[in-house]
Amino acid sequence: MIVVMKAGAAKKDRDEVTKRIKELGYKPHIIHGTTRDVIGAVGDERGKSVLQSIESMQGVESVVPILQPYKLASREVKKEASVVPITDTLAIGGKELIVMAGPCSVENEAQIIDSALAVKAAGAQMLRGGAFKPRTSPYSFQGLEEEGLKLLAKAREMTGLPFVTEVIDPDTVDLVASYADMLQIGARNAQNFALLKKVGQIKKPILLKRGMSMTIQEFLMSAEYIMSEGNQSVILCERGIRTFETATRNTLDISAVPVLKAKTHLPVVIDPSHATGNYHYIAPMSYAAVAAGVDGLIIEVHPDPERASSDGPQSLKPKKFTTLVEKLKLFAEAADRTL
Repeated sequence: MIVVMKAGAAKKDRDEVTKRIKELGYKPHIIHGTTRDVIGAVGDERGKSVLQSIESMQGVESVVPILQPYKLASREVKKEASVVPITDTLAIGGKELIVMAGPCSVENEAQIIDSALAVKAAGAQMLRGGAFKPRTSPYSFQGLEEEGLKLLAKAREMTGLPFVTEVIDPDTVDLVASYADMLQIGARNAQNFALLKKVGQIKKPILLKRGMSMTIQEFLMSAEYIMSEGNQSVILCERGIRTFETATRNTLDISAVPVLKAKTHLPVVIDPSHATGNYHYIAPMSYAAVAAGVDGLIIEVHPDPERASSDGPQSLKPKKFTTLVEKLKLFAEAADRTL
């Protein structure tokens, strides 16, 4: 159920409502709207009718059932699009299109510093790079772990670019959060519910990637796991799904962008690198994503992809990335966005 407060309702009225929701055995989640606040009451569906009594409380406009299984992520709870702040000067979900770029994994200091300098010069607003790498083969490069986080932090210090990096298990969430500006949940962990709950308890934005075989509803339910723990700063990432097609690494579901935009208030970004697995296809898929209404892109860039420890074939060289960003500005303008 959602409790819609009247426009201009006093804070004490809202506090009384949240107190009453707790007394009834539900968990309140306050969502701040442009004109009024909404309080989501989440808990056992079977007894939700008792919440209807809240409608008579001071400052309450209405109590409305949420029809979708994903409650806090739904447009029913918040009709206007959410803007998720990353730093004091950077946010995802507004008019500005956000580009995150960098190597798949941090390999050494020179590589991540060179990458950071290159993507910043091209116009990227965030750095991406993996310190912990979940790999299909146990013999593949698994990442530099905390040393990689330290190198990412050094690149941030040198360039001013905030960075996003993946977290792969609940035990390392606090460690990664102590370094990173945004934490990424990868496709393999999109239904790792213990991990989703853990990142829901921290105060850092979360980039949630769609699982390779996930439906849209399952994707939003994973976001709900994070939000139900108190962290409302979730950004969804479409990174391609597994189909029968083998010409690309995955099949990029461009249609997921307008579908998600209709169903949720959360920002949506696209990862054309993992979706296609081939650097030749990254630029056209990036342009298509902007036309579809995406809020940002996360793109793999490496100064020497031929020698990359992971995902070299899908990494752009800095010069090609610069060309992509320049052309991207034209598509952003056509979509009434800035870059």
